[in-house]
Amino acid sequence: IMTKTFIEVCAGAGGLSLGFIEKGFTPLLLNDNDKHCCKTLKENHPDVTVLCDSMTNINLTKLKKAFKKKPLDVLMGGVPCQSFSQAGKRKGIKDDRGKLILHFVKMVDKLNPNIFLIENVAGLVTLNKGETLKLVINEFEKLNKYKIIYKVLNANDYNVAQNRKRLIIVGVHKRINKEFKFPKENSKKLVLKDVLTDCPESDGQLYNQKKYDIMKLIPEGGCWVDLPEDLQKSYLGKSYESGGGKRGIAKRLDMKKPSLTILCSPQQKQPQRCHPIHTRPLQILESARIQSFPDTYKFTGSLSQKYKQIGNAVPVNLGYAVARSLIRLLNDIE
Repeated sequence: IMTKTFIEVCAGAGGLSLGFIEKGFTPLLLNDNDKHCCKTLKENHPDVTVLCDSMTNINLTKLKKAFKKKPLDVLMGGVPCQSFSQAGKRKGIKDDRGKLILHFVKMVDKLNPNIFLIENVAGLVTLNKGETLKLVINEFEKLNKYKIIYKVLNANDYNVAQNRKRLIIVGVHKRINKEFKFPKENSKKLVLKDVLTDCPESDGQLYNQKKYDIMKLIPEGGCWVDLPEDLQKSYLGKSYESGGGKRGIAKRLDMKKPSLTILCSPQQKQPQRCHPIHTRPLQILESARIQSFPDTYKFTGSLSQKYKQIGNAVPVNLGYAVARSLIRLLNDIE
């Protein structure tokens, strides 16, 4: 069996790639336009070509020549979701970043991989009552080469101690006469004590005194509703009047449960992810473990850059589970 190959665009800090590499795939090219992410990718994959540029500047003709001998197995990417994300202004395809999806379609057409994969926010499924997702899939269907299937997966079902939902869209080339099946959910769900119990100390931000005094009052698994009423009002400000309800605010995590989705910044006013036992934000290594990165993986840049890279990453074990399903499919066709 020949080794399976992949290219990842918009690779971020490389969580999805690492899952694929751990499953035996060989990366031919990793791409991101963020210089900090690129440094992290180079640091961890010194033998791999890392292109730090917009994916629109990849020379497809040159790249295609590299696959004369063997087709590319997987072309994938976390093609930007800002313009599709629920929090954003919902500009969708009209936004410049939305156009990157259209460029990805062009890459798929030109490079003709056995499989393409897009990883995105779960919110894309409901955005504009599903119209945006339909538009995206429609662009790929116009190529008339791929069978397309999608599903929202929760990382906690795949050996990750975190509730984190991601949309995975998979296109299987029609030359492959096999059905792709998404990975089966694990029956055992990891919780925080599985990954934090013996975690070594690492760099991390600290709360200022005022925040510390508030967070100290919150029990494990609790949030702002556990504060005395006067503190609830002063801490939540205007959100308090709007009925609160936001259980992620002043949230202390629970060792007996999976983490809430890891954030890109541990120090936002709201929401928080306080360590279950210590009164402080999660440290770098703790955050990385919750994202199922191995302790040996090195994140580069400033402390806030590291938090951001980890917060934006695809959990490694989620990538691994998807890679395992894809490799089965690819092995069947040889």
